[in-house]
Amino acid sequence: MKSLKKILVLILLAAIGYGAYYYYEKTHQPKPEDLYRLDEITQGDIEQTVSANGTLNPVSLISVGTQISGIVRKLYVDFNDTVKKDQVLLELDSALSSAAITQSQSSVRNNQATVELATANEKRIRELYAQEFVSKQELDTAVQVLKSAKAQLDSARGLLTRDQTNLNFTIIRSPVSGTVVNRVVDVGQTVAASFQTPTLIQIAQDLAKMQIDTSFAEADIGKIKDGQKVKFNVDAFPNRNFEGVVKQVRLNSTNTSNVVTYNVVVSVDNSDLTLLPGMTAYVNIAVANAQQSLLVPNAALRYKPKLNEDAAATEKSAANGEKSKDIGKGGERKRNGGGRNGGGRNGNKPEDLTAGKIYILKDGKPTAVRIHAGITDGRFTAITGRDLKAGDKVIVSDLQAEGKPQAGGNAPRGPRMF
Repeated sequence: MKSLKKILVLILLAAIGYGAYYYYEKTHQPKPEDLYRLDEITQGDIEQTVSANGTLNPVSLISVGTQISGIVRKLYVDFNDTVKKDQVLLELDSALSSAAITQSQSSVRNNQATVELATANEKRIRELYAQEFVSKQELDTAVQVLKSAKAQLDSARGLLTRDQTNLNFTIIRSPVSGTVVNRVVDVGQTVAASFQTPTLIQIAQDLAKMQIDTSFAEADIGKIKDGQKVKFNVDAFPNRNFEGVVKQVRLNSTNTSNVVTYNVVVSVDNSDLTLLPGMTAYVNIAVANAQQSLLVPNAALRYKPKLNEDAAATEKSAANGEKSKDIGKGGERKRNGGGRNGGGRNGNKPEDLTAGKIYILKDGKPTAVRIHAGITDGRFTAITGRDLKAGDKVIVSDLQAEGKPQAGGNAPRGPRMF
Protein backbone atom coordinates (compact mmCIF):
# COMPACT_ATOMS: atom_id res chain seq x y z
CA MET A 1 0.00 0.00 0.00
CA LYS A 2 2.83 2.38 0.89
CA SER A 3 4.67 1.57 -2.35
CA LEU A 4 1.51 2.34 -4.34
CA LYS A 5 1.23 5.72 -2.64
CA LYS A 6 4.89 6.46 -3.44
CA ILE A 7 4.30 5.62 -7.09
CA LEU A 8 1.22 7.84 -7.23
CA VAL A 9 3.15 10.68 -5.59
CA LEU A 10 6.00 10.30 -8.07
CA ILE A 11 3.56 10.27 -11.01
CA LEU A 12 1.85 13.39 -9.65
CA LEU A 13 5.18 15.16 -9.18
CA ALA A 14 6.23 14.17 -12.69
CA ALA A 15 2.96 15.51 -14.13
CA ILE A 16 3.37 18.76 -12.20
CA GLY A 17 6.99 19.09 -13.37
CA TYR A 18 6.12 18.40 -16.99
CA GLY A 19 3.26 20.90 -16.82
CA ALA A 20 5.55 23.53 -15.34
CA TYR A 21 8.20 22.86 -18.00
CA TYR A 22 5.58 23.02 -20.79
CA TYR A 23 4.21 26.28 -19.42
CA TYR A 24 7.73 27.68 -19.14
CA GLU A 25 8.52 26.79 -22.77
CA LYS A 26 5.28 28.28 -24.05
CA THR A 27 5.68 31.53 -22.14
CA HIS A 28 9.35 31.93 -23.09
CA GLN A 29 9.14 31.54 -26.87
CA PRO A 30 11.38 34.09 -28.64
CA LYS A 31 9.63 37.00 -30.32
CA PRO A 32 10.37 37.79 -33.97
CA GLU A 33 12.02 41.01 -32.83
CA ASP A 34 14.45 38.90 -30.82
CA LEU A 35 15.39 36.73 -33.81
CA TYR A 36 15.67 39.27 -36.64
CA ARG A 37 16.86 42.79 -37.13
CA LEU A 38 13.97 44.64 -38.71
CA ASP A 39 13.67 47.91 -40.57
CA GLU A 40 10.76 49.80 -42.11
CA ILE A 41 9.94 50.36 -45.74
CA THR A 42 9.82 54.12 -46.20
CA GLN A 43 8.52 56.37 -48.93
CA GLY A 44 10.38 59.36 -50.26
CA ASP A 45 12.69 60.81 -52.89
CA ILE A 46 15.97 59.18 -53.90
CA GLU A 47 18.84 60.32 -56.09
CA GLN A 48 21.52 58.17 -57.67
CA THR A 49 24.96 59.71 -58.07
CA VAL A 50 28.36 58.75 -59.42
CA SER A 51 31.47 60.00 -57.66
CA ALA A 52 35.12 60.68 -58.42
CA ASN A 53 38.02 62.84 -57.30
CA GLY A 54 39.48 65.63 -59.40
CA THR A 55 41.74 68.66 -59.35
CA LEU A 56 40.77 72.31 -59.67
CA ASN A 57 42.64 74.14 -62.43
CA PRO A 58 42.35 77.52 -64.14
CA VAL A 59 40.52 77.37 -67.45
CA SER A 60 43.45 79.09 -69.15
CA LEU A 61 46.94 78.56 -67.68
CA ILE A 62 49.71 80.23 -69.71
CA SER A 63 53.28 78.98 -69.34
CA VAL A 64 55.68 81.83 -70.13
CA GLY A 65 59.03 80.64 -71.49
CA THR A 66 62.09 81.93 -73.32
CA GLN A 67 63.44 81.31 -76.81
CA ILE A 68 67.05 82.12 -75.91
CA SER A 69 69.41 81.02 -73.17
CA GLY A 70 70.83 83.34 -70.56
CA ILE A 71 71.13 84.36 -66.94
CA VAL A 72 68.19 85.98 -65.14
CA ARG A 73 69.37 89.48 -64.26
CA LYS A 74 66.14 91.17 -63.10
CA LEU A 75 62.82 89.82 -61.84
CA TYR A 76 59.83 92.14 -61.69
CA VAL A 77 56.97 89.87 -60.50
CA ASP A 78 56.41 87.28 -57.81
CA PHE A 79 53.77 84.76 -56.76
CA ASN A 80 50.15 86.00 -56.71
CA ASP A 81 51.03 89.26 -58.48
CA THR A 82 48.47 90.65 -60.92
CA VAL A 83 49.98 91.46 -64.31
CA LYS A 84 48.79 93.19 -67.46
CA LYS A 85 49.34 92.20 -71.05
CA ASP A 86 52.85 93.17 -72.37
CA GLN A 87 54.04 93.96 -68.83
CA VAL A 88 57.74 93.16 -68.28
CA LEU A 89 58.13 90.04 -66.12
CA LEU A 90 61.91 89.55 -66.09
CA GLU A 91 65.11 90.33 -68.00
CA LEU A 92 67.88 88.00 -69.13
CA ASP A 93 71.54 88.96 -69.51
CA SER A 94 71.86 90.80 -72.84
CA ALA A 95 75.67 90.91 -73.14
CA LEU A 96 75.90 88.19 -75.77
CA SER A 97 73.00 89.60 -77.78
CA SER A 98 74.51 93.11 -77.72
CA ALA A 99 77.86 91.76 -78.90
CA ALA A 100 76.17 89.87 -81.71
CA ILE A 101 74.39 93.07 -82.77
CA THR A 102 77.67 94.98 -82.85
CA GLN A 103 79.21 92.27 -85.04
CA SER A 104 76.19 92.22 -87.36
CA GLN A 105 76.22 96.01 -87.71
CA SER A 106 79.89 95.89 -88.70
CA SER A 107 79.14 93.22 -91.27
CA VAL A 108 76.34 95.33 -92.71
CA ARG A 109 78.61 98.36 -93.07
CA ASN A 110 81.34 96.27 -94.66
CA ASN A 111 78.94 94.75 -97.17
CA GLN A 112 77.42 98.14 -97.87
CA ALA A 113 80.86 99.47 -98.78
CA THR A 114 81.39 96.50 -101.05
CA VAL A 115 78.08 97.22 -102.79
CA GLU A 116 79.06 100.84 -103.32
CA LEU A 117 82.39 99.80 -104.84
CA ALA A 118 80.75 97.19 -107.07
CA THR A 119 78.15 99.73 -108.20
CA ALA A 120 80.79 102.27 -109.21
CA ASN A 121 82.84 99.60 -110.97
CA GLU A 122 79.80 98.30 -112.87
CA LYS A 123 78.95 101.85 -114.01
CA ARG A 124 82.47 102.49 -115.22
CA ILE A 125 82.67 99.17 -117.11
CA ARG A 126 79.35 99.88 -118.78
CA GLU A 127 80.57 103.27 -120.05
CA LEU A 128 83.76 101.70 -121.40
CA TYR A 129 81.73 98.95 -123.05
CA ALA A 130 79.63 101.61 -124.77
CA GLN A 131 82.85 103.03 -126.23
CA GLU A 132 84.00 99.51 -127.13
CA PHE A 133 87.03 99.67 -124.87
CA VAL A 134 86.10 96.50 -122.89
CA SER A 135 84.56 93.23 -123.91
CA LYS A 136 81.09 91.94 -123.15
CA GLN A 137 82.57 89.40 -120.73
CA GLU A 138 84.09 92.09 -118.54
CA LEU A 139 80.74 93.85 -118.35
CA ASP A 140 78.97 90.64 -117.35
CA THR A 141 81.57 90.04 -114.64
CA ALA A 142 81.05 93.51 -113.20
CA VAL A 143 77.28 93.03 -113.15
CA GLN A 144 77.65 89.66 -111.38
CA VAL A 145 79.97 91.13 -108.73
CA LEU A 146 77.43 93.86 -108.02
CA LYS A 147 74.60 91.36 -107.60
CA SER A 148 76.71 89.21 -105.26
CA ALA A 149 77.61 92.21 -103.15
CA LYS A 150 73.95 93.18 -102.81
CA ALA A 151 73.05 89.62 -101.79
CA GLN A 152 75.72 89.60 -99.10
CA LEU A 153 74.42 92.95 -97.86
CA ASP A 154 70.89 91.52 -97.57
CA SER A 155 72.26 88.53 -95.66
CA ALA A 156 74.13 90.78 -93.25
CA ARG A 157 71.01 92.86 -92.70
CA GLY A 158 69.04 89.65 -91.97
CA LEU A 159 71.59 88.58 -89.36
CA LEU A 160 71.33 92.04 -87.79
CA THR A 161 67.54 91.71 -87.61
CA ARG A 162 67.88 88.27 -86.00
CA ASP A 163 70.30 89.56 -83.39
CA GLN A 164 68.05 92.53 -82.63
CA THR A 165 65.13 90.11 -82.18
CA ASN A 166 67.19 87.97 -79.80
CA LEU A 167 68.03 91.11 -77.86
CA ASN A 168 64.32 91.84 -77.56
CA PHE A 169 63.78 88.25 -76.34
CA THR A 170 65.98 89.00 -73.33
CA ILE A 171 63.05 91.03 -72.01
CA ILE A 172 60.22 88.63 -71.12
CA ARG A 173 56.76 90.18 -71.29
CA SER A 174 53.37 88.84 -70.23
CA PRO A 175 51.33 87.56 -73.19
CA VAL A 176 48.02 87.98 -71.29
CA SER A 177 46.53 89.73 -68.31
CA GLY A 178 46.12 87.54 -65.25
CA THR A 179 47.62 86.34 -61.96
CA VAL A 180 51.02 84.76 -61.43
CA VAL A 181 50.42 81.32 -59.93
CA ASN A 182 53.93 79.92 -60.30
CA ARG A 183 57.45 81.30 -60.64
CA VAL A 184 60.10 78.74 -61.56
CA VAL A 185 63.26 80.88 -61.77
CA ASP A 186 65.19 83.24 -59.49
CA VAL A 187 67.65 86.06 -60.09
CA GLY A 188 71.03 84.68 -61.12
CA GLN A 189 69.67 81.40 -62.44
CA THR A 190 70.77 80.25 -65.89
CA VAL A 191 68.08 79.08 -68.29
CA ALA A 192 68.93 77.00 -71.35
CA ALA A 193 66.70 76.87 -74.41
CA SER A 194 68.71 74.42 -76.47
CA PHE A 195 66.17 71.65 -77.11
CA GLN A 196 62.89 72.92 -75.66
CA THR A 197 61.47 76.13 -74.27
CA PRO A 198 61.91 76.23 -70.48
CA THR A 199 59.00 77.47 -68.38
CA LEU A 200 59.81 80.57 -66.34
CA ILE A 201 56.44 81.79 -65.03
CA GLN A 202 52.86 80.45 -65.13
CA ILE A 203 49.98 82.91 -65.38
CA ALA A 204 46.30 82.08 -64.77
CA GLN A 205 44.32 84.27 -67.13
CA ASP A 206 41.09 84.36 -65.06
CA LEU A 207 40.75 82.72 -61.64
CA ALA A 208 37.05 83.60 -61.55
CA LYS A 209 36.45 80.82 -64.08
CA MET A 210 37.90 77.46 -63.13
CA GLN A 211 37.42 73.82 -64.08
CA ILE A 212 37.75 70.41 -62.46
CA ASP A 213 39.66 67.73 -64.33
CA THR A 214 38.43 64.38 -63.04
CA SER A 215 38.32 60.77 -64.23
CA PHE A 216 35.29 58.47 -64.13
CA ALA A 217 35.24 54.71 -64.62
CA GLU A 218 33.85 53.35 -67.87
CA ALA A 219 30.95 51.78 -65.94
CA ASP A 220 29.71 55.29 -65.02
CA ILE A 221 30.66 57.30 -68.10
CA GLY A 222 27.53 56.28 -70.03
CA LYS A 223 25.36 58.09 -67.47
CA ILE A 224 27.25 61.40 -67.70
CA LYS A 225 26.18 64.01 -70.26
CA ASP A 226 27.19 67.58 -71.04
CA GLY A 227 25.22 70.13 -69.05
CA GLN A 228 24.51 67.93 -66.00
CA LYS A 229 24.71 69.67 -62.64
CA VAL A 230 27.61 68.74 -60.39
CA LYS A 231 28.08 69.06 -56.63
CA PHE A 232 31.51 68.90 -55.07
CA ASN A 233 33.41 69.57 -51.86
CA VAL A 234 36.98 70.53 -51.07
CA ASP A 235 39.01 69.82 -47.94
CA ALA A 236 39.61 73.52 -47.31
CA PHE A 237 35.87 74.14 -46.82
CA PRO A 238 34.39 70.85 -45.54
CA ASN A 239 31.08 72.42 -44.49
CA ARG A 240 30.38 74.14 -47.79
CA ASN A 241 28.88 72.63 -50.94
CA PHE A 242 29.96 73.93 -54.34
CA GLU A 243 28.22 73.49 -57.68
CA GLY A 244 29.35 73.18 -61.26
CA VAL A 245 28.27 71.94 -64.69
CA VAL A 246 29.66 69.15 -66.85
CA LYS A 247 31.47 70.99 -69.64
CA GLN A 248 32.94 68.12 -71.64
CA VAL A 249 33.24 64.34 -71.62
CA ARG A 250 36.50 63.73 -73.44
CA LEU A 251 36.65 60.75 -75.78
CA ASN A 252 40.29 59.96 -75.08
CA SER A 253 40.38 57.10 -72.56
CA THR A 254 43.14 56.19 -70.10
CA ASN A 255 44.02 52.58 -69.32
CA THR A 256 45.79 52.10 -66.00
CA SER A 257 46.29 48.51 -64.80
CA ASN A 258 43.44 47.39 -67.09
CA VAL A 259 41.13 50.01 -65.56
CA VAL A 260 39.64 52.29 -68.22
CA THR A 261 38.72 55.83 -67.22
CA TYR A 262 37.53 58.91 -69.09
CA ASN A 263 38.35 62.54 -68.35
CA VAL A 264 35.31 64.65 -67.45
CA VAL A 265 35.76 68.44 -67.36
CA VAL A 266 33.50 70.35 -64.95
CA SER A 267 33.06 74.11 -65.32
CA VAL A 268 33.05 76.04 -62.01
CA ASP A 269 32.12 79.65 -61.24
CA ASN A 270 34.68 81.07 -58.80
CA SER A 271 33.57 84.71 -58.75
CA ASP A 272 34.40 85.09 -55.05
CA LEU A 273 37.90 83.61 -55.63
CA THR A 274 37.36 81.12 -52.81
CA LEU A 275 38.67 78.11 -54.71
CA LEU A 276 42.38 77.91 -55.42
CA PRO A 277 44.23 76.07 -58.20
CA GLY A 278 45.38 72.57 -57.26
CA MET A 279 42.67 71.85 -54.69
CA THR A 280 41.29 68.32 -54.61
CA ALA A 281 37.57 68.22 -55.41
CA TYR A 282 35.25 65.36 -54.44
CA VAL A 283 32.75 65.35 -57.28
CA ASN A 284 29.21 63.92 -57.26
CA ILE A 285 27.06 63.91 -60.40
CA ALA A 286 23.33 63.13 -60.13
CA VAL A 287 22.48 60.70 -62.94
CA ALA A 288 18.94 59.58 -61.91
CA ASN A 289 16.23 60.41 -59.38
CA ALA A 290 12.81 59.17 -58.31
CA GLN A 291 10.10 60.88 -56.27
CA GLN A 292 7.86 59.30 -53.67
CA SER A 293 9.15 55.77 -54.18
CA LEU A 294 9.17 52.87 -51.74
CA LEU A 295 12.65 52.65 -50.24
CA VAL A 296 14.28 49.69 -48.51
CA PRO A 297 17.75 49.47 -46.95
CA ASN A 298 20.26 47.77 -49.22
CA ALA A 299 20.90 45.21 -46.49
CA ALA A 300 17.35 43.90 -46.97
CA LEU A 301 18.16 43.03 -50.60
CA ARG A 302 21.19 41.02 -49.49
CA TYR A 303 19.43 39.14 -46.69
CA LYS A 304 18.78 35.41 -47.06
CA PRO A 305 17.19 33.34 -44.27
CA LYS A 306 18.87 30.28 -42.80
CA LEU A 307 17.79 27.14 -44.63
CA ASN A 308 15.94 25.39 -41.84
CA GLU A 309 12.94 23.19 -42.52
CA ASP A 310 10.39 25.99 -42.28
CA ALA A 311 12.39 28.32 -44.56
CA ALA A 312 13.00 25.52 -47.03
CA ALA A 313 9.28 24.76 -47.12
CA THR A 314 8.51 28.45 -47.61
CA GLU A 315 11.00 28.72 -50.46
CA LYS A 316 9.68 25.53 -52.05
CA SER A 317 6.06 26.66 -51.89
CA ALA A 318 6.99 30.09 -53.30
CA ALA A 319 8.89 28.43 -56.12
CA ASN A 320 6.00 26.10 -56.87
CA GLY A 321 3.59 29.02 -56.91
CA GLU A 322 5.79 30.92 -59.37
CA LYS A 323 6.14 27.82 -61.53
CA SER A 324 2.40 27.13 -61.66
CA LYS A 325 1.73 30.81 -62.42
CA ASP A 326 4.17 30.71 -65.33
CA ILE A 327 2.59 27.51 -66.69
CA GLY A 328 -0.88 29.03 -66.42
CA LYS A 329 0.23 32.09 -68.39
CA GLY A 330 1.97 30.17 -71.16
CA GLY A 331 1.41 26.44 -71.50
CA GLU A 332 3.55 26.26 -74.59
CA ARG A 333 6.65 27.49 -72.75
CA LYS A 334 7.89 24.06 -71.78
CA ARG A 335 7.39 22.59 -75.24
CA ASN A 336 9.15 25.58 -76.79
CA GLY A 337 12.28 24.79 -74.84
CA GLY A 338 11.76 27.66 -72.41
CA GLY A 339 14.37 27.52 -69.72
CA ARG A 340 15.19 29.95 -67.01
CA ASN A 341 12.98 33.05 -66.77
CA GLY A 342 10.56 31.48 -69.25
CA GLY A 343 12.70 32.62 -72.17
CA GLY A 344 15.50 30.19 -72.69
CA ARG A 345 17.32 30.43 -75.94
CA ASN A 346 14.19 31.21 -77.92
CA GLY A 347 14.00 34.54 -76.12
CA ASN A 348 10.22 34.48 -75.45
CA LYS A 349 10.82 36.66 -72.39
CA PRO A 350 14.12 38.42 -71.69
CA GLU A 351 15.71 38.03 -68.30
CA ASP A 352 14.67 40.76 -65.87
CA LEU A 353 17.91 41.92 -64.25
CA THR A 354 16.02 44.15 -61.79
CA ALA A 355 14.02 41.26 -60.27
CA GLY A 356 14.77 40.31 -56.68
CA LYS A 357 13.12 39.56 -53.39
CA ILE A 358 12.99 40.75 -49.82
CA TYR A 359 11.76 38.98 -46.70
CA ILE A 360 9.03 40.17 -44.38
CA LEU A 361 7.65 38.52 -41.25
CA LYS A 362 4.45 36.56 -41.77
CA ASP A 363 3.12 34.46 -38.87
CA GLY A 364 6.49 34.92 -37.17
CA LYS A 365 8.44 33.46 -40.11
CA PRO A 366 10.39 35.10 -42.95
CA THR A 367 8.35 35.18 -46.14
CA ALA A 368 9.80 36.06 -49.54
CA VAL A 369 8.20 38.89 -51.51
CA ARG A 370 9.08 39.44 -55.15
CA ILE A 371 10.18 43.01 -55.99
CA HIS A 372 11.78 45.02 -58.79
CA ALA A 373 14.78 47.10 -57.76
CA GLY A 374 15.29 50.60 -59.12
CA ILE A 375 17.97 53.21 -58.51
CA THR A 376 20.05 53.31 -55.34
CA ASP A 377 21.98 55.96 -53.46
CA GLY A 378 24.28 53.50 -51.72
CA ARG A 379 22.12 53.15 -48.60
CA PHE A 380 18.57 52.74 -49.89
CA THR A 381 17.08 51.29 -53.07
CA ALA A 382 13.80 52.22 -54.74
CA ILE A 383 11.58 49.15 -55.24
CA THR A 384 8.19 48.21 -56.64
CA GLY A 385 6.21 45.15 -55.56
CA ARG A 386 2.76 43.86 -54.80
CA ASP A 387 1.18 44.24 -51.37
CA LEU A 388 4.00 46.48 -50.13
CA LYS A 389 3.49 49.82 -48.49
CA ALA A 390 5.36 52.30 -46.35
CA GLY A 391 5.71 51.13 -42.77
CA ASP A 392 6.00 47.39 -43.53
CA LYS A 393 8.69 45.63 -41.56
CA VAL A 394 11.45 44.09 -43.63
CA ILE A 395 14.21 41.75 -42.39
CA VAL A 396 17.75 43.04 -42.82
CA SER A 397 19.75 40.42 -40.84
CA ASP A 398 19.63 37.55 -38.33
CA LEU A 399 20.53 38.52 -34.80
CA GLN A 400 21.81 35.00 -34.22
CA ALA A 401 24.19 35.33 -37.15
CA GLU A 402 25.42 38.60 -35.66
CA GLY A 403 26.19 36.84 -32.38
CA LYS A 404 23.49 38.71 -30.44
CA PRO A 405 21.77 36.84 -27.57
CA GLN A 406 18.18 35.91 -28.28
CA ALA A 407 15.40 36.00 -25.75
CA GLY A 408 14.26 32.47 -25.13
CA GLY A 409 16.91 31.12 -27.48
CA ASN A 410 20.43 31.55 -26.07
CA ALA A 411 19.09 32.88 -22.78
CA PRO A 412 19.84 30.52 -19.83
CA ARG A 413 16.94 28.27 -18.98
CA GLY A 414 15.60 27.50 -15.54
CA PRO A 415 16.69 24.32 -13.76
CA ARG A 416 15.05 21.17 -15.04
CA MET A 417 12.99 19.10 -12.64
CA PHE A 418 14.56 15.81 -13.72
